[in-house]
Amino acid sequence: MIQNVGNHLRRGLSSVFSSRSARKSASRTEKDGGAMAAGEGYRNPTEVQMSQLVLPCHTNQRGELSVGQLLKWIDTAACLSAERHAGCPCVTASMDDIYFEHTISVGQVVNIKAKVNRAFNSSMEVGIQVASEDLCSEKQWSVCKALATFVAHRELSRVKLKPIAPRTEEEKTEHSVAAERRRLRLVYADTIKDLLANCVIQDDLESRDCSHTVPAEKTRVESVELVLPPHANHQGNTFGGQIMAWMENVATIAASRLCRAHPTLKAIEMFHFRGPSQVGDRLVLKAIVNNTFKHSMEVGVCVEAYRQEAETHRRHINSAFMTFVVLDADDQPQTLPWIRPQPGDGERRYREASARKKIRLDRQYIVSCKQAEMPLSVPWDPSNQVYLSYNNVSSLKMLVAKDDWVLSSETNQIRLYTLEEDKFLAFHLEMLVHVDATQAFLLLSDLCRRPEWDKHCRSVELVQQVDEDDAIYHIISPALGGDTKPQDFVVLASRRKPCDNGDPYVIALRSVTLPTHRETPEYRRGETICSGFCFWREGDQLTKVSYYNQATPGFLNYVTTNVAGLSSEFYTTFKACEQFLLDNRNDLAPSLQTL
Repeated sequence: MIQNVGNHLRRGLSSVFSSRSARKSASRTEKDGGAMAAGEGYRNPTEVQMSQLVLPCHTNQRGELSVGQLLKWIDTAACLSAERHAGCPCVTASMDDIYFEHTISVGQVVNIKAKVNRAFNSSMEVGIQVASEDLCSEKQWSVCKALATFVAHRELSRVKLKPIAPRTEEEKTEHSVAAERRRLRLVYADTIKDLLANCVIQDDLESRDCSHTVPAEKTRVESVELVLPPHANHQGNTFGGQIMAWMENVATIAASRLCRAHPTLKAIEMFHFRGPSQVGDRLVLKAIVNNTFKHSMEVGVCVEAYRQEAETHRRHINSAFMTFVVLDADDQPQTLPWIRPQPGDGERRYREASARKKIRLDRQYIVSCKQAEMPLSVPWDPSNQVYLSYNNVSSLKMLVAKDDWVLSSETNQIRLYTLEEDKFLAFHLEMLVHVDATQAFLLLSDLCRRPEWDKHCRSVELVQQVDEDDAIYHIISPALGGDTKPQDFVVLASRRKPCDNGDPYVIALRSVTLPTHRETPEYRRGETICSGFCFWREGDQLTKVSYYNQATPGFLNYVTTNVAGLSSEFYTTFKACEQFLLDNRNDLAPSLQTL
């Protein structure tokens, strides 16, 4: 279906966009010329590049680079980038989920690139890309991508980080989406707790063949490490990468005890450092296999710290969950024995591991999938709600950050921009309204009021108020063009306040599927993959309102008719939106004023 969309765009829009393509080409030439004038080879000032030759001392039993050693290098490169921006010492606060695509062999080179995506008050997000290089064949492979959070630390004064000024489209996208990723991290623990509580776990303990099981206690590992000066920075704090390397070591031993082979680490769930560790600390590392899933296993790792042998209280430093597989000679995953958990805590860990696997698969699919590979509507349920909300907002922010928007026309101070991509046509309308940005945001957040200004919404029903930021609506629209049936949509609306000065208010919309609102013969089900509003404060009682939409096949004819200037419905609808904001700017719903 997507391919047909691309063909339709190429055939039907060639005449419409021919002049605009020329303008776009000229615009790019001017932009490139300006970049050349500013200096060739722009490089992000926070960027750090590290290249390491993999020696035998860095490898595991298979002659492959130890993931623990790789984590140490990743943490070092990311810390150097963070300190380059902060101008003071920085410590690792967390490391997001990491998925390893390839192993690295002796003699190959590891190339690590790290740069600060965004700085907040005293913390910053650092993006890391890892690739391996074969010096003989000059081939390169992507190994993994990582996102780390670092906190600037100065002993005698409070740190206030200077903001990042993104220049390229990639930097603008990462800068914008970093705010949404930070929101996910701040609620990470509560999110996992809620998802585990709401996730239905299939209890297959009774049905498993007990003759092929391994007692979980047989995989238990406990190790202790003394933090020495080489393990710490110049402030005496233990390197986060060193702790992660020790954690990977005990997790590998636990996994090996289950499979009696050399396991391969495929994924690590977020590392979150709960407290500092210093030179002289004793770190107790505990690992155990929580569950097995035919071809993979989850190992839980916990780190506790204490200073003196006589201490009875231990500080919880870190926890993580690591996924291992066992590969055969053809690099195919082997079948693993089942785990038999101990009663009580063992069974709890067993069921939580099953829930985490479902959550992990949903998250990896929703968050990591390329936009063009996403289905237009995805199922909504409590186990993926947080990540659907994240994807909803970040997709709109990515669309906003695109550099190739072309001004198509301007009528009555309303500008229409278009963006042509391989498989999608997007448009964006923009106007200035004499209304406060917060008021505009609150008024348009209530989708039930949309029929007051948008004649393409016949009725809007609030299906579920998920939380204060997310709601699901059922929207009915009149028939478009020659259609005989009206359309209906089931839409997740996610709204966000600005994370910092200069950020917009956001209302993001995308289609979801609900068992309670299936497609019916009465309506033709419509879908939106990415649309919504952004509001920028331009001054006192002055707001720039922008509406974005990534056109889907059922919407294309309507869009192209408006873009070609054969219809004025875009402008009349947006003007009606402006009048709605002006008429109601002092009449906000009480329920929305609490935002």
